[in-house]
Amino acid sequence: MGDTAVTKMTTLNLSAPPRPAVQAGPRQEQWDETRSLFPIYLALAKQLTIAVPIPQDKRNLPEKPDLALFSQIQTWLDGMDQQVLVYQLRHLLQMTTLNASEAGLRGLIQRHLRKPAKTNMDRDKIDFLLVQYFALCAPAKIYHKQIELDDAAQVMKPVLGEVDATPLKWFEPLEKMIVTLRGFHSVRDMLKTSFIEQGRKVKETAGKTFYEPSSLLAFIRFNFLMRRTLIELMHADLIAIRSGLTQIESANVQVIDCQSCGLSIAEPVAKVRKLADEWKQPFQQEYTERTVNEAFERLLALRSDVERALDRFLPKATSPLAAISDASPRAGAQATSSGREIKQAAPAADAGTLDFESCLEQIWEQLIAEPPSRGRSMTTVKIGSARILMSSWEVTAFVSEDGPAAEDLRRAVVARALVTSATEAAKQTGNATSLDRALTIARIEVSRLHERVDVAKQAKDTEAAVNLGISTKRLLSALDEAEKL
Repeated sequence: MGDTAVTKMTTLNLSAPPRPAVQAGPRQEQWDETRSLFPIYLALAKQLTIAVPIPQDKRNLPEKPDLALFSQIQTWLDGMDQQVLVYQLRHLLQMTTLNASEAGLRGLIQRHLRKPAKTNMDRDKIDFLLVQYFALCAPAKIYHKQIELDDAAQVMKPVLGEVDATPLKWFEPLEKMIVTLRGFHSVRDMLKTSFIEQGRKVKETAGKTFYEPSSLLAFIRFNFLMRRTLIELMHADLIAIRSGLTQIESANVQVIDCQSCGLSIAEPVAKVRKLADEWKQPFQQEYTERTVNEAFERLLALRSDVERALDRFLPKATSPLAAISDASPRAGAQATSSGREIKQAAPAADAGTLDFESCLEQIWEQLIAEPPSRGRSMTTVKIGSARILMSSWEVTAFVSEDGPAAEDLRRAVVARALVTSATEAAKQTGNATSLDRALTIARIEVSRLHERVDVAKQAKDTEAAVNLGISTKRLLSALDEAEKL
């Protein structure tokens, strides 16, 4: 990077936080920011069992602090910044509702950007926090397009201010990698590259210019697009694994050989499904090329194990995994806000060929093509000749949320859609073959959903328990209707 590139950049108008003089109190805006960040640091301290020197009765910070309390809090926050590693911060934010706080994320970013002397750890934290902020605040419509620097500039304005989004010469390595991302068809394609390491080298080469607003925009865009592609490709593998496990369970197979992915020769199918269901949990270790490769190699090995089990126990069945070949997931694909893949212009399957995965995609396609208007309590999608009414929380689980509860809701809706469409088809044709298949899948899902409702209740997650309970009752109603035929 030459001096020319550097001079074209603007600088962030973020001054270093002043240390208050003995005679003066802290600036109110700085204290307000500290109050918004304090719960995050308390949660980090609890997670990492780090001592909190502030007495319990003083942890509910007052609107107006005295100088002693202000200094004590600032000293502790500075010490925490030095102790907390990047992956620990990532894990806390991605596993809690703290990640949903725009003010909290903005405060964390600005706190680290204001530091006069930044370490590599500070840089990596800023890198992570910026893309988290973008993911939280970006409008849904830009999730489904090829995001440009102008898009990033608009979303990041509350943090970075007005930024010139003109690409600079030294951004070219990032741009080349973004172009390559578009051509990946499977997780294995990405594993053959060294994308994470390449991105890190560009970041290290940037030096101090990394902190210039134009540079930050370039890295935000690159990081988000790489994350979106990884999730997109991972989802294709996971949906194939789950679909395969559903067929294996329908054949009353209790255990399968999962030695390739490091499990046993007789692994319970229920345990394998649980492993697949929980695969989207963020990494709880250092986020390096090695750990990412290891995690995704294990995913690919699990898919291979499920494929072999299907060949062994259902040799004449059409493997649901074959329908999601390594060459297909990226063809005309988009991702929702939680990274889910949408295959555009996919032909609608009739009731006789509809499986769990294709039904899931049809629902996503319809919801993305015509997003429900804000405030609408019910939305209709059409599967085969059946119309499926979806509640607002079920729609949200498809288009803007992720996590175990959202996954459970999606499965409940898909099972209901399979049963309802197969029921309509059986009424019209008199052929109940597809209905029997749908009923088998739905009964498995009902049993699973009952367990998930209990888990939500035990976790005191009232909203998830209520929503899952209602969606489960709707699936049961569809089963009752189908069984009357």
